[in-house]
Amino acid sequence: MRIGVALGSGAARGLAHIPYIEAMDELGLSPSVIAGSSIGALIGSGWANGMTGAELREHAYSVLGSLKQIANTLWTRNRPDFKQVLATGLSVQVRSEGIANAFLPEGFPDDFAELKVPFLVAATDFYGWSEVMFESGPLRSAIAASMAIPSLFRPVLIDGSYYIDGGVTNPLPLGYIQDRCDVLIGIDVHRTPDPTLERTEPSIVDAAVISTEIMSQKLVDATVLRYPPDVYVRAEVGPFGGREFWRVREIVENATADKDRFKRAVSDALLANSLKRAAR
Repeated sequence: MRIGVALGSGAARGLAHIPYIEAMDELGLSPSVIAGSSIGALIGSGWANGMTGAELREHAYSVLGSLKQIANTLWTRNRPDFKQVLATGLSVQVRSEGIANAFLPEGFPDDFAELKVPFLVAATDFYGWSEVMFESGPLRSAIAASMAIPSLFRPVLIDGSYYIDGGVTNPLPLGYIQDRCDVLIGIDVHRTPDPTLERTEPSIVDAAVISTEIMSQKLVDATVLRYPPDVYVRAEVGPFGGREFWRVREIVENATADKDRFKRAVSDALLANSLKRAAR
């Protein structure tokens, strides 16, 4: 039975994808196709390359465990090229290619064709105002494009077009794999409203950040309605900020509590699909 999994965008909160991948491993299940957007593209690429959930957890802990570790990873694995700095100048925007290269495992493939599982990456064509799905050709640049958060990361140039964060247009890419699988799973790692927050006037930063999160969640809601998955996860990630990658252990452990419920939901979906096929 073909299982398709869409891993959504959500910055640091996307680390919550890892326990659900572990749950799939524990059920003895492997996806037939994976699609990822932004952080979902980064984590999904490792999964598509054959990494287990446990290996993804170990790798994330090793490179993101603290601010010091993050800085060390960026410096030792992605030292800026002096000639490039001279050519392009210093910028407050970070090259997302460098971020992708820094945090992908050693020996990671350069082309989609080298992956063990078919994999699709969501990005946004900046000048075309449209969503784009990469599934062939250079892999690292596609991941970098999917992660290129506007204003924070530089747009990524691929074949004459500039691309930015996949979460801008397709934060949960269900539609592109719906017809490639029998059971569709969508994992959403966006925050939900916190009813306990004091109703004070939002700061400029909070207003901008939360407005973006609201728009992104509305896109997810519309996608789920149009391409309803057999299993839909809305991970509990409320306590964590999108930039708090150094809280990787807390984020992963928080999502781990949902593994048993997720396993039951997946098992039920597989059974329902088997019964439907048998009845035909």
